[in-house]
Amino acid sequence: LRVRSPGRARPVLPEGKERQRKRRRRKKKESKTRLVRSSLLLPEAEPDKSKRTVLACNRLKTTKYTALSFLPKNLFEQFHRLANVYFVFIALLNFVPAVNAFQPELALAPVLFILAVTAIKDLWEDYSRYRSDKEINHMECLVYSRNEKKYISRYWKEVKVGDFVQLRCNEIIPADILLLSSSDPDGLCHIETANLDGETNLKQRQVVRRFLELFTSVIECEKPNNDLSRFRGYIIHKSGKKDGLFKENLLLRGCTIRNTEEVAGIVIYAGHETKALLNNNGPRYKRSKLERQMNADVLWCVLILLIMCLFSAIGHGLWVWQYGEKKKPIFDVPGPDGKYLSPVLASVYLFLTVIIVFQVLIPISLYVSIEIVKICQVYFIHQDKDLYDEETDSQLQCRALNITEDLGQVQFIFSDKTGTLTENKMVFRRCTVSGIEYSHDDNGELMEKDITPDPRLLEKVNECAKHLEVMRSHEQPLTHLSPELCDVFDFFIALTICNTVVVTAPNHKSIHRFGLSTLSTTSTDSTLLKLEEKLAYSAQMNNNGYSSQQGRTAVGGAPEEGELRYEAESPDEAALVYAARAYNCSLVGRLSDQVSVELPHLGTLSFEVLHTLGFDSIRKRMSVVVRHPLTDEINVYTKGADSVVMDLLLPCSSDDPRGKHQKKIRSKTQNYLNLYAVDGLRTLCIAKRVLSKEEYGCWLKAHLEAESSIENREELLFQSALRIEKNLHLLGATGIEDRLQDGVPETIASLRKAGLQIWVLTGDKQETAVNIAYACKLLDHDEEIITLNAESPETCAILLEQCLQCVESKFSNPIDGATGNVTVGFTPLYPPSSSVLSSLGLVIDGRTLAYALEPALEEKFLALAKRCRSVLCCRSTPLQKSMVVKLVRDKLKAMTLAIGDGANDVSMIQVADVGVGISGQEGMQAVMASDFAIPRFRHLEKLLLVHGHWCYSRLANMVLYFFYKNAMFVALLFWYQFYCGFSGSSMIDQWYLIFFNLFFSSLPQLITGVLDKDVPAEVLIAVPQLYKSGQNMEEYQPHMFWMNMIDAMYQSLVCFFIPYFTYYDSEVDIFSWGTPITTIALFTIILHLAIETKTWTFLHWSSCIFSIILFFFVALVYNASCPVCHPPSNPYWTMERLMGDPMFYFTCIISPVVALLPRFLYRTLQGTLFPTQLQLGRQLSKLSPETRTQLLAKLNVKETICQTRLFADSFSPSLGSNASDCYKANNQSTPLPPSPQTRESLFREHTKAEHKTDQTAAASPEGAVLYEENKLPSSASSLERSMGFHEVRCGTSEVESLSVGTTFPWSSAVDQADFSLLKWITSTPLFSHIGTVLQVSSSSLQNETQDSMCVLGPSLHVDFKGLKEENSNNLQDKMKGTPTDHCKNDNSETTFL
Repeated sequence: LRVRSPGRARPVLPEGKERQRKRRRRKKKESKTRLVRSSLLLPEAEPDKSKRTVLACNRLKTTKYTALSFLPKNLFEQFHRLANVYFVFIALLNFVPAVNAFQPELALAPVLFILAVTAIKDLWEDYSRYRSDKEINHMECLVYSRNEKKYISRYWKEVKVGDFVQLRCNEIIPADILLLSSSDPDGLCHIETANLDGETNLKQRQVVRRFLELFTSVIECEKPNNDLSRFRGYIIHKSGKKDGLFKENLLLRGCTIRNTEEVAGIVIYAGHETKALLNNNGPRYKRSKLERQMNADVLWCVLILLIMCLFSAIGHGLWVWQYGEKKKPIFDVPGPDGKYLSPVLASVYLFLTVIIVFQVLIPISLYVSIEIVKICQVYFIHQDKDLYDEETDSQLQCRALNITEDLGQVQFIFSDKTGTLTENKMVFRRCTVSGIEYSHDDNGELMEKDITPDPRLLEKVNECAKHLEVMRSHEQPLTHLSPELCDVFDFFIALTICNTVVVTAPNHKSIHRFGLSTLSTTSTDSTLLKLEEKLAYSAQMNNNGYSSQQGRTAVGGAPEEGELRYEAESPDEAALVYAARAYNCSLVGRLSDQVSVELPHLGTLSFEVLHTLGFDSIRKRMSVVVRHPLTDEINVYTKGADSVVMDLLLPCSSDDPRGKHQKKIRSKTQNYLNLYAVDGLRTLCIAKRVLSKEEYGCWLKAHLEAESSIENREELLFQSALRIEKNLHLLGATGIEDRLQDGVPETIASLRKAGLQIWVLTGDKQETAVNIAYACKLLDHDEEIITLNAESPETCAILLEQCLQCVESKFSNPIDGATGNVTVGFTPLYPPSSSVLSSLGLVIDGRTLAYALEPALEEKFLALAKRCRSVLCCRSTPLQKSMVVKLVRDKLKAMTLAIGDGANDVSMIQVADVGVGISGQEGMQAVMASDFAIPRFRHLEKLLLVHGHWCYSRLANMVLYFFYKNAMFVALLFWYQFYCGFSGSSMIDQWYLIFFNLFFSSLPQLITGVLDKDVPAEVLIAVPQLYKSGQNMEEYQPHMFWMNMIDAMYQSLVCFFIPYFTYYDSEVDIFSWGTPITTIALFTIILHLAIETKTWTFLHWSSCIFSIILFFFVALVYNASCPVCHPPSNPYWTMERLMGDPMFYFTCIISPVVALLPRFLYRTLQGTLFPTQLQLGRQLSKLSPETRTQLLAKLNVKETICQTRLFADSFSPSLGSNASDCYKANNQSTPLPPSPQTRESLFREHTKAEHKTDQTAAASPEGAVLYEENKLPSSASSLERSMGFHEVRCGTSEVESLSVGTTFPWSSAVDQADFSLLKWITSTPLFSHIGTVLQVSSSSLQNETQDSMCVLGPSLHVDFKGLKEENSNNLQDKMKGTPTDHCKNDNSETTFL
């Protein structure tokens, strides 16, 4: 039906459709919010009780299982692993009579064992969670009882939504509670959120408006979510009026009440709906890179298994077919119907049978073994005392248990600066007030609380205070005060009050008031019982619902005895407040609407705080609006980053003398800010604005609307702050030092030697970040820095294109075939290790980075960045940090690690392959989002170079060994099929077959996987280059899998055919022949592991011996107790008879020797003639500590000389100018004399030039030109020299030497004396102790040097035997020649290996 109205046509829907629309609208609204009512309402008064949503109780349950659900649920979870499903399928297949190969019950044993071990592990973990839950659920709190009309003690698990809860000081909050009342007369409550985010500083929470009407009102709030920084809702009163609720009114579960005697509130969210539990995701699970490669090899094993089964099935079909229908062998038994199987059907059955027989090829215990090894690795990492920080009493935490091996394969490190590389403990070092700079150099070795004031500034503060005292006594206006003294006064007032610092006394009680000596003792019991009294009291409440306390005096008694403490949300705020206190301008009390400041000669002044505009990352500033106690003016004090505050200053007129003076002050202040940044200080600008009553009244109206808004409140408050933070008057600026953590430069230098490319992503300004980068050795003074600052995407594209063209054109030179020489130029290979990378660093600001991360430019940006040894991204936002990490991870397919300490690093940490959090000053958000947590940045060195390398090496070798062992054992069964008509029979007893991998050979590989150390920790730290083996995946490459498969095939042939020919034509039964094969296979497998083991301990020897003894013990007991197990052939007394036969012992000795001889010879020859870096590192570890230290020290000295000469040579004649379009061509380059004086002077010039921070790559409309402010021509040749681009040539013979190993290159002539059997044997880890016993005497060290080994290039021959003989003359001889002879290695920083 349609009804037309005169003004507007509107369709009228039928009543049913209109009702459905309203219902959908109501449902949509209800889906976003929830209603909370007081639990004190009588049951009959509860409206629509049947329709109320069931709310969660406060019971904590983190367990996954119950007594009834454990078995089915755990099995269901385990069957999510395809491997477990496969093995259960094989075991069940064995129950089919037509295809079974073993006793069905016995075939189930391995699967049940694996499932049982995993289930027991899961059960233990769940029981631990149950005990923790029980402890928390039985904590007590006070809940108001309607029946008893008082607060009674109840367990946490009994608390419900709508209950009124009372909390006292130092109690933990049991649920998310809306704050209704506080013993604080200003309605404040202080909480500590350490349990939630690790931050120990106190945070203020506020009582809600007009809470007294709540008992008959309804709370409507958002549904439970995990956003800790957001809470939205409102109270709907009976009158229909709404009052907004915000995060300042909510007490979160897990926080602790501090400095407040009593608070009460109503439970909004309980149990698993609280924000704390919604954020608790538990440990993170990732798939490591090695595990992904291992899964691919498992698929290859499946393919090999199918091929073997298919081959056997075809062979069996042909074998059956050759007999025909009339020539059936006597052992071919017909079916129940008297008919024989056709060849095709026999092949199908046989295919399924041999799948059961060959199932061991898929390693059933591999996944469980890896989990056990990783848990043990994590345990030993936790026990490392070097990763414990005594100052913070914290140690390494491993939050992701399954990516420990990824620590040994990291290629890129992305690091935050503040709090990660630095201490995040701020020290006040500089300040400028009214254009005059005051140094505080004496604070360099002091902490934030201990500040030595500048005498000149202190004198001005005292002078200002005296003038103010006189003016106040004579009631004179402050305009009589000079502008400079006014700025000094306002500067320190701003430092004192423009913050959120909480003042506490030594006994941890908050200092809020003066003149009010006692806290209000009004019990919150009476709040609920005496509403009439409270309603009368409400007449004294102001609009915000707080006691107005109009009669309160501003000046009162001093605080309690002892020094006041400041609880700040950031170290910057605390440093500034302590600095102000050093100048006798002390913050002594803070209320919600008042800040008390103690000044010399003036006593305590109380500033009425009208509004606080908090800091945010977009505005980059905070402001307070106060009423000045001396002038009654409304002042806005602003503190923020200079990059934004300087743009908000009131424009100055050049015609006005005062305007000229202000311009001069701003210019001086900007210069000082630049100097502070050069010194690596964190800079802040301080400014103020005086508002007229009309301006304030106009702004206040809009601001109150924004504050009371429920929807879009943040945006409205942001716009309101922008309207008042303008036309500011500059007071001064501060420079705060954030000290580097101990060991940061050394750690970065070591990580870079290890082949890791380090990117620092910081929000600091460019100059500050660059100077910190120099201080921490991220950037070196011998590097040329490419700085990218672009104002538009077009400019950024031009800069990237031109820089890429220059770099690629200068370092992509072909081999000169005519002269037989090679030009060593830039090779853009990954990972970055060439010497050219040592001369380039990239600095990019946040705006340019935003352009560079756009899809059209990201490829060019990445191409340029990966050619630089270090990258520094300044003014970057948290989102940009994560985008940079994701770009490198996805585009380069590189292993990335992100490390940070604050909430702004969480996104970066979560995106990286490995996330590392630092438990620093900015809370625990980064730690909670990380995979690993460390106390200090310096601990990253040992975590990666030692534990990461060990974890990767152990797991890689263990996985390869697993594949080898299973393939070797299955191949024995496969060879036997050629002699049994491919019938799926086995010459190995089924008990041995089932338990061989599960028990007899499993323990040694687990011990090796947990405890093996291919190189000792001290060598891995001293020679960081050894870490590159993990980056290059040298321990586990695809070809190694196939080499192990081939070796397994060969060993199985030896272990099968030697016993075969030994017992050929004898009368032994099948098990008397198969048992020696099993024994030989066990010996071979264990000795194979012994050859591959690098470190031998008591546990290694014990596990190998135990496995052999266990096998013989089981065999003897089993053979003696099983007389009729497999008729007509049975294993009774088989092992007992064999142990009396000498041929059995001979076979068990000769077969493993022949089987392992090729691998043993390969290891010894390769270790002697072509040793890898790791093998040479192990040889280095065998030297005495004194000899090893002397060798490494000598190599470090030579490295320094080599780097110096290479750097000096970078100023020698460069390539003929073949400039690209982005640079002005200059084809003339004057050769510089290669004298030491010239090189030294150039070194000084270059170092001096590096200190200039304004070398930028800018773009002009005509084109971009890379320039330096040294007034030199910007030519291609000069650019090449400044950037270290140079031509390096070497002879053919030298090139041949270069082609040998980069780290421990061997000379072309091999020392024949080392070609001995003793050398071969002692180079094998299993027999390394023989080398210790048979070492040559110390006198051999005095023999003539023989160049069997060259370290750091062919011209620097350092032989272990000639170490003590080399003297200074030899050193000078070896250092002769071109500098490039000494630096042919792929990294100019290479020290050793």
